[in-house]
Amino acid sequence: MVVSPYCTIGPFFPASFVGGHDDLTHFRGGTARGQHIVLSGRVLQEGGVPTRNTILEIWQPDANGIFSSCPDADPGFSGWGRARTDAEGWYRIRTVVPGSYGDRCPHANLMILAIGLTHRLVTTVFFADDPDTVRDPVLDCVADVAARRRLFARRENAGEYRFDLILRGENETPFFLD
Repeated sequence: MVVSPYCTIGPFFPASFVGGHDDLTHFRGGTARGQHIVLSGRVLQEGGVPTRNTILEIWQPDANGIFSSCPDADPGFSGWGRARTDAEGWYRIRTVVPGSYGDRCPHANLMILAIGLTHRLVTTVFFADDPDTVRDPVLDCVADVAARRRLFARRENAGEYRFDLILRGENETPFFLD
């Protein structure tokens, strides 16, 4: 049986919904300062099944730990973006390594909208070489050590980080109430 929109819960997103917002490093005619990276990964359902046409929104501070709503923010960095998954569940976002601020570890926030979800999911991806030594008030809300480690992007190559999201089941990504 082929599942049609009449057999499952939406939302259903047209390709134009993403509209070129997957690059945060070029904004208002400028280029972002800091280390440019590609954050990519797969969004999977229970059992490792890829999700297609899942929307990820990212918001984060610039390389100096300043959000775009502040006057001192990097004018070449948008601080917000959107990507969608392909048929194999892959997404790709060009951004910068976020700076830390206050008592926060460098991080980016992600919101996930997917077919079959009745509400959005929100999580945080952390950037640190040694997850076991990081102190962060949001990360400290996750008591399970293995679950905490799943919130860290893995450095793959120079300028490339991988962060997979598991929506349900074994090794589920920790999600936060917003």
